[in-house]
Amino acid sequence: MSINTVMCVFSVDEWETDVKTAIEFCETQGAHLNAVVICMCAVPPVAVYPVTTTWLDEQQKEIDRLSEAATAIREVLERSDLSFDIQEIYTEFAWADHDIAQHALYADIILVGPEAAGNAALQRRIIDGALFQSPTPILLNPRRQAVSSFPSSVLLAWDSSDEAARATRQSMEFLKGCEAVHVTMVDPVARRYANGEEPGVEIATFLSRHGIKAEVDRIASGHLSVDTALRQHAVDVGADMVVMGAYNHPRLKQRLFGGVTRSMLKSCPVPLFLAR
Repeated sequence: MSINTVMCVFSVDEWETDVKTAIEFCETQGAHLNAVVICMCAVPPVAVYPVTTTWLDEQQKEIDRLSEAATAIREVLERSDLSFDIQEIYTEFAWADHDIAQHALYADIILVGPEAAGNAALQRRIIDGALFQSPTPILLNPRRQAVSSFPSSVLLAWDSSDEAARATRQSMEFLKGCEAVHVTMVDPVARRYANGEEPGVEIATFLSRHGIKAEVDRIASGHLSVDTALRQHAVDVGADMVVMGAYNHPRLKQRLFGGVTRSMLKSCPVPLFLAR
């Protein structure tokens, strides 16, 4: 996948670090930046008497704040040599994912910086919009430093699922420049119609035909959860990025009982590439 357009969602409240890391990433990739500045408004009051203009006044303040943030971001971007455009989104929380999804259709990747990632409400809307309503992958960067456009070591979480296969294909731009790709399987079981007789070998062979040096790491979880085992292995192999398929179980089940994707979103120590 060639990265020519990068979409980055900026919170109206915090955006300075995210803008800086987005500029550095796009400059390295030679990509156009689609900057989406979002303000999720408060829900209007229902059946409040007497009727006042308080809520309308607050709404106008939020709209003005959104405009000011977009103007400030534009000024920062204009000081770079970056090709960019800016979109302003004023929406309710319930509809923010739909608005984000519409813009995501026209990007190669969505970059989520540490400030947006640290905003739980905004991160949830980005995930719901991009992963569930568009074909565009997400690169979430939890660190206040630019994500490496050419990581030297990548952990590829592999479980023979459709989601993992799509994540692999969509992350090729990163995998091809790696010194090592660690195809990591947690407690793999050899099955003819799943992992094959030798788990991980087939995906490693596929990657090698693309000129990618891949190593198969079959690890035992022991008393650890799958997500904990993945995070620990990422540290052990010095991974600069984790690539994985997202939500290969029903979303409601993941939210009610937790899941690998949900846990990795909360506490992955390195940039996390997700596709579904």
